[in-house]
Amino acid sequence: MNCVNKEKNLKRCNCSYPGCPRKGICCECLAYHRSHGELPACYFPNDAEKTWDRSIEHFVRISRK
Repeated sequence: MNCVNKEKNLKRCNCSYPGCPRKGICCECLAYHRSHGELPACYFPNDAEKTWDRSIEHFVRISRK
């Protein structure tokens, strides 16, 4: 999919998963993670994102700190 905002989005995307085909294509990323009951990397601070745990439970856990 071509995304007119991909280059702009890549500047803000903190996804560290190598080879992610959705990196910089926010609409695809959101749809993918939502369909798996997860949140995308951009919801997490960098240290929490690097665990690759995109679960809502993880998000709630780190939000309470």
